[in-house]
Amino acid sequence: MTLRRSLVVLGAVVLVGAAVAVVLASGAFSSSGSTGSGVTDNSSPTALFTVRRQSLSSQTQVSATLGYADSSTVGMPGGTSLSVLQQAQQQATTAEAQRAAASTTYSTDSQTLTQAHERLSADRSKLAVDCGGDNAAQAAGNGDTGGSGGGSSTGVCASDAQTVSSDEQSVAQASAKVAGDRQALASAQTGVTSAQKSLAQAQASATVYGESSTYTDLPAVGQIVARGQVLLGVGGEPVVLLYGPVTAWRAFIPGMSPGEDVAELNANLRALGYGAPPGDQFTAATAAAIDAFQAANRMQQTGKLLLGSVVFEPRAVRVTSVTPTLGATVQPGPVLGITSTRRQVTIALDAAQQSDVKVGDPVTITLPDNSTTPGRSSFVGTVATVPSSGNSSGDNGNGSSTPTIEVDVTPTDPAATGRLDQAPVNVSITTGSVSNALVVPVNALLALASGGYAVEEVGADGSHQLVAVQLGLFDDADGMVEVTGAGLVAGRRVVVPSQ
Repeated sequence: MTLRRSLVVLGAVVLVGAAVAVVLASGAFSSSGSTGSGVTDNSSPTALFTVRRQSLSSQTQVSATLGYADSSTVGMPGGTSLSVLQQAQQQATTAEAQRAAASTTYSTDSQTLTQAHERLSADRSKLAVDCGGDNAAQAAGNGDTGGSGGGSSTGVCASDAQTVSSDEQSVAQASAKVAGDRQALASAQTGVTSAQKSLAQAQASATVYGESSTYTDLPAVGQIVARGQVLLGVGGEPVVLLYGPVTAWRAFIPGMSPGEDVAELNANLRALGYGAPPGDQFTAATAAAIDAFQAANRMQQTGKLLLGSVVFEPRAVRVTSVTPTLGATVQPGPVLGITSTRRQVTIALDAAQQSDVKVGDPVTITLPDNSTTPGRSSFVGTVATVPSSGNSSGDNGNGSSTPTIEVDVTPTDPAATGRLDQAPVNVSITTGSVSNALVVPVNALLALASGGYAVEEVGADGSHQLVAVQLGLFDDADGMVEVTGAGLVAGRRVVVPSQ
């Protein structure tokens, strides 16, 4: 406990000493008092303690809970079911067919327009010949509008003009048809782009389970699962544990963009001996490694891993709870409660004591069988919370609670803590230490009427005197306190209660 709290406890101890201090102040101690193992001129039995130097440490005693660290959950991800994926694939196929048909129509009509332009060009050339130069002059001199003889030139020219006019109408119609085809082709291309985007999204979020999939394998509570081992089964397919901090947020499929998740997958496949390449890209070698991984785990060999087929956790996990039952329909959401395999003691520490504890402080853990084992604080929280009323030792019974922070402790010898999933323990946190300190028992301290503290020193000749002391570190476990005072040195003897 802290010095401030120690002094509160000390108050009860030194109340008896106050009467002694008053007696001392009146000179009631005899210089002929005993110098043996005790002092006989006080009203209560006493003994002598030889002042010495030693190392001291102060502790804070708190209640805590022993268990496993890094509590979390494993859940089935939401995503695109097989039926929705098949629908997206069908829509993409239909859109591509429509685009192909529109492209064919556009190509055919464009060829028709080209031919119409060629005919128009040829007929315009013929018109220019038949209605130009000497032929045009002759036709004009004869004044013939269609009779025999020289009037035949006028008839040819008129016929050519009609043909050109018809050609121009054909070109206009063909141009309008091509313009419509172009719009239809653009619309079909937009449909293909949209369908392909929807398909890519569906493929990226495709799940290993469908609407009728059920849980076909579930772990037992307490089971430990390591990398490459089966965590559970869905629809007859195993869900395998892999290591890494990045949660799988998309399916692993050919053509996916590079990313940390791909690098994590490649690293796991290499670690398991399937020969995946280094780096963050999904390559043909990645697909081949997935095939080998799937074959080894009796999975369908597809060269891709859909969402939910693998689970990434930083390390091996220990199952603490199982939500569904065998045969239950698979739904997105939590499935397993898990922890790491690392033993940990968790303390809800009074927030006012946060400054007394720091990461690395040594502790002593008292287990349910009263055996002790050492540890060190590994985490000191910075956010204070108020426990629910009635569920905390800080509840004073009137609905209010004491704010607490979380402090985590790592046992030095995890095996010594046993295998209980959870157990109440006591923790003694070392909050301060001093070496080669001048020390006396706490019960040697006397409260002076004028304030402060003193010890009753017994000289070599049996004389008694009060020596004022300043207090340092308290070691509650040993009942000792660090003191300094004028003339007080190691080897001197001070009075303490005989008990």
